[in-house]
Amino acid sequence: MTELDLSFVRAQFPAFSSPVLSTHAFFENAGGSYPCRQVVERLHRFYTDRKVQPYAPYPGAQAGGAEMDEARVRLAAMMGVATKEVSFGPSTSANTFVLAQAVRQWLRGKDAAIVVTNQDHEANSGVWRRLADEGIEVREWQLDPQTGSLALADLKALLADGKVRLVCFPHCSNVVAEINPVAEIAAMARAAGARTCVDGVSYAPHGFPDVAALGCDVYLFSAYKTFGPHQGIMVIREEWGMELPAQCHSFNAGSLYKRFTPAGPDHAQIAACAGMADYVDALAERHGVRGGAAERNAGVHDLMRAAEVAVIAPLLDYLAARNDLRLLGPRDAARRAPTVAVALDRAAEPVSVELGKRGIACWAGDFYAVRPLAAMGVDLERGVLRMSATHYTGAEDVARLVAALDEVL
Repeated sequence: MTELDLSFVRAQFPAFSSPVLSTHAFFENAGGSYPCRQVVERLHRFYTDRKVQPYAPYPGAQAGGAEMDEARVRLAAMMGVATKEVSFGPSTSANTFVLAQAVRQWLRGKDAAIVVTNQDHEANSGVWRRLADEGIEVREWQLDPQTGSLALADLKALLADGKVRLVCFPHCSNVVAEINPVAEIAAMARAAGARTCVDGVSYAPHGFPDVAALGCDVYLFSAYKTFGPHQGIMVIREEWGMELPAQCHSFNAGSLYKRFTPAGPDHAQIAACAGMADYVDALAERHGVRGGAAERNAGVHDLMRAAEVAVIAPLLDYLAARNDLRLLGPRDAARRAPTVAVALDRAAEPVSVELGKRGIACWAGDFYAVRPLAAMGVDLERGVLRMSATHYTGAEDVARLVAALDEVL
């Protein structure tokens, strides 16, 4: 496979030439990635030339509407789903909240159960747990407190009586980072008569998924972590989407991509999301990846993952060799996203402050992952230090991080 051209990649991101941002090696990607120039240019153009009510019968409105449509069309093609199955919202937390209200109505009065995990970010856990207020049974698929992993055998037991109607789980956790076998989980749930909702926020930055191949009913992620603007993106497959009660204006209920959008969308940011597809296409062209949108996306996904696995391995090796910290999640870079959380023998935030003084941008805390950290016995007062890379992270960034950690720890 062709090796990722890091110089070309970094040239696509204005941050790497910013006098403010370029001073630090950036390891806060799990909190939000840098936006690619294609997104920045589209957003600027929209606010300059299109910032009117879209779709109206005059040039700026027509162009604005066309660019919003383009974002949906191209992202859907990349992920192997129908255009109408892609919808936008202000954030993934908001999208999940709205979806949970639909499920609340869907299951009301039924003898039903749902499954959640304690490996999740709170956005894909808390809203589902509150369905217990309706008398819906909430079952917890619990992680292994030592490894942080979710065992398929445990899920099988939770599904055994046939009462479960929905399984909510992460593609990978934002602190454990182990990549869960989504397709296998979705197949298990489907065989037991259950739908699946996957939080892809911590995975999608490492390659847009083939949602059709995953087989889940809902896949959620955040554009601001996939090199785009601050929007939440939800793929909801038509069969279930049209079965769930609509959460929109009554006259929009027949349109799947509007069905779970209670308020008016952010026109400019939706249009700018087409820049993420531009970026994938630019990488595909640079690296000789051919085919349709889905094939180009798959090739770029594999390039990104290969680069990340290679670049993060030295950091994992370094951390695993220390006896004054606990590395959360797998030590094998191929089994995880390059989001690396460690529990230290001291409070984590002062360490992130010291790293910042040494040219490393990262942070510390619980990262809304209170449940998994507590389940793994991590002291929430101390929190964890989290260092997260993506495909534009270079080997020299990791070397700089390791040297800084050596000084601070």
